Amino acid sequence: MGITDKLKSMLGKKETKKPSKKKQLSEKELATKNGEPYVTVLSMEIDKDNPSNGAFELDWNDIFLARLMKAGYQGKTDNDIVDNWFQSVCRNVVMENFENEQADPELRKQHESKRDLGNGRSEHS
Repeated sequence: MGITDKLKSMLGKKETKKPSKKKQLSEKELATKNGEPYVTVLSMEIDKDNPSNGAFELDWNDIFLARLMKAGYQGKTDNDIVDNWFQSVCRNVVMENFENEQADPELRKQHESKRDLGNGRSEHS
């Protein structure tokens, strides 16, 4: 018996444990309860023959959707609105990578091709 239990027994107090009947809230439920936007990736599928193709399954709460609409995202359905946002995020990632590549002379050289046109002329692309 631990010291806390001994003290309780000497004072005549019994420890009572009440079974917890509270349901644990999910991250989405907790965010919604706190008035916060929520979005997460539930699953991702990759085409085994072409790994450049794939799909994401997203889950979100109404607060996230409302923020997207307030930011100007549109669509016929909630799914369309979230899809337009996700496509925008993907485009931004691609553009950021492209801009970083263009700003780095070493990376530019890796993707630059040079073709000799003769007479001391060359084509760079």
